[in-house]
Amino acid sequence: MQQFRIQGEAALSGEIRVAGAKNHAIKMIPAAAVCDGPVELTNVPEIADIDVMLEMFEALGGSYEREGDRILLHPENIDCNAIPQELSSKVRVAILFVGPLLAKCGEVTFGQPGGDQIGKRPTDLFQEGFEALGAVSEETPDGVKYTLGQRPERVRYVLPWVSHTVTEAMILAAVRGTVETRIANAAMEPEVVALCDFLRSCGAQIEGDGTPNITIRGVEKLSGGTCRIISDRIELATFACMGALSGKDLAITGGEPRYLETFWRVLERMGVLFEIEDTTVRVNRATPVATEIRTHEYPGLATDFQPPLTVLATQAEGLSMVHETIYEGRLFYTDLLNKMGARIIQCDPHRVLVNGPVELYGRTLDTPDIRAGIALVLAALRAQGESVIENVHHIDRGYEKIEARLTAIGAEIVREECVA
Repeated sequence: MQQFRIQGEAALSGEIRVAGAKNHAIKMIPAAAVCDGPVELTNVPEIADIDVMLEMFEALGGSYEREGDRILLHPENIDCNAIPQELSSKVRVAILFVGPLLAKCGEVTFGQPGGDQIGKRPTDLFQEGFEALGAVSEETPDGVKYTLGQRPERVRYVLPWVSHTVTEAMILAAVRGTVETRIANAAMEPEVVALCDFLRSCGAQIEGDGTPNITIRGVEKLSGGTCRIISDRIELATFACMGALSGKDLAITGGEPRYLETFWRVLERMGVLFEIEDTTVRVNRATPVATEIRTHEYPGLATDFQPPLTVLATQAEGLSMVHETIYEGRLFYTDLLNKMGARIIQCDPHRVLVNGPVELYGRTLDTPDIRAGIALVLAALRAQGESVIENVHHIDRGYEKIEARLTAIGAEIVREECVA
């Protein structure tokens, strides 16, 4: 295991560039699997979750070539109908391979997915969606086996609540064949639209993405194609919070600020001063004021923006309410911030009260998940003294070469092996 050793009270200045979006790039590998020809991806972030998805793609019979931020995927020889449990247990989005494999093989066995432990995230909605499209499911010792049975001519599937991964799984499962599928209460995230844009470029017939109602008319074949991964809006929000905590004319470049309108509104309400010009955002250390931070599905405030904003709330004058509406238990990491000197009261699994401003102090802490992990890094950069953030493999799942990028703007952060 590796850890970060961080010296606090950093003054971060210069330029930090936003990488390609994790939540777009990892979906594009199953999207390549549903195609008949090669797929070229560019602006792919170098993160651990991409490595796992590529291993899975290869285990299913595909092959790939990788150079820098470019990956060329060859799905032509995919023929395996079992998603390896040892790989699917590492990332939740492994379930997105089910639809493409049903289209190509007619059946697929899928073990339980993994990923962060940030609350209950069952797979029953995926199963309901696949069954609505004509798949028959059965429990086996190796997981759930899906077999493509009699497909209906038309399907209308209503999501009981918005889920971008279930929406994407339904799209990938419905895009080939002869079925007309309508998804109601669909997710509207930019990453969903980007996935649909790529599939359309390969010959798919999809309408309504970016709205709550998506229609897919299945086609028999999909060509290969090219796709540039969009910028990571979660990184942009994270770095903006970092600038408000520790910045000195910090420029965040290469992002797409138009996707973060609700986030910018929250920063305005907190009194954070920032400037947006095209794809660059400039932020300086702020003296924020308390406000309510409430997550919601896009175009609301993304749940992944919440941990950095909660760190910022520890420096705000007054009492901030943080209401996490998406994942039960995602606020449990706030106990770690309390060990650094924060004054945070857990009201219930979905709400905390943050009393500020407080001085934060360096501590040795264990990373529970990707977004909580980066929040601890932000807190450590602001804190007095030295912090050690352990189990940084979680952070590596979502942030490319983060210690090198932070060092370039003035952070004192070193990656090292954990001492037992």
